[in-house]
This record gives sequence, C-alpha cells and structure tokens, in this order.
Amino acid sequence: MPDFERPTWDEYFMLQAELAKLRSNCITRHVGAVIVRNNRQIATGYNGTPPGVKNCFDGGCKRCSDRMNGKIKSGEELDRCICNHAESNAIMHCAILGIEAGTKDAILYSTFVPCLECTKMAITIGIKRIVCLDTYPETDYSLLKEANVEIQILDKDKIQKWAKSLVDGK
Repeated sequence: MPDFERPTWDEYFMLQAELAKLRSNCITRHVGAVIVRNNRQIATGYNGTPPGVKNCFDGGCKRCSDRMNGKIKSGEELDRCICNHAESNAIMHCAILGIEAGTKDAILYSTFVPCLECTKMAITIGIKRIVCLDTYPETDYSLLKEANVEIQILDKDKIQKWAKSLVDGK
C-alpha cells in the first residue's frame, strides 16, 4: 500500500486562511483568517474596506495609497486606515451570524500574527490559541502572554507543499 499523507488540522485550516486572503482588496498586505472550533470552520475573514465602501485597490483607503506611494512607512498612521483586518472580519462574522466563538476552545488561524487591536478582540472573545504563518510588526506579544494565548508559527514550506499539491492534482 502506498504511503498516504494528509495535512495536519493546523495545516488544513491554514490553507483555508490562505484561500481567504485571495479575496483581500487591500493594496498593502493580503491577510486571511479562519476561526475554528472542534475542527470545524465557523468563520472566515480577509482584510479590506468595509462592505459598501470603495475597495482599497480602487482608491478607497487613502492611508494605504499613501503607504504604497512612499508618503508614509509601514506601521505609521494606522488610525487613518479604513481597511478591516482579516481577524476582525472573522470575529465580526461570528457576531453577525450569532455564532459564539471563543469560550469553547476556538482557534484563530491567521496568515500573520494579529496586530494589537485584533489581539484585543481575540482575547475578548476567549481565543486561547492563534496559529499563524508569519509575524506582524505591530503585535503586542506581552499582552498575548499575559492573557495566556498560545501563538504558534507554522512552517511555510509545508503549507506551500500542500498548496502545490492542489494545483498538481496530487
């Protein structure tokens, strides 16, 4: 019998977050997020402007435009950005649909470690584990530690391997 391999649960749900980020309309960074409970996806999110607002890539967010044009640096004037983050969109998705997410061992999968605002939201709803692919410069790790939230960074090569297997049909 040939060897049979399949993604771990963490790899599987990170692939879902990677898929979600393809819908991002932000011109500066594409991020996807998924909230999971009991190995079931309960919410998804990607970063971009709020519904009904001109897409970021169409000029909807002046701050992102200024960053792309070199007028400001990454991490500056974040209060001017009108794009919602992927993690906050996933959390709001739970609220909109009336899904109780955090207090029953839900896990947040995100393509980046969450920023301070998204970290506060995740802590507030009770997320105790966040699985990511990459770091984010505005993360407050001391807050995550104080709230006993576990951060795990996955191996990007494994995720890329699984994504490639989708395209290759293997």
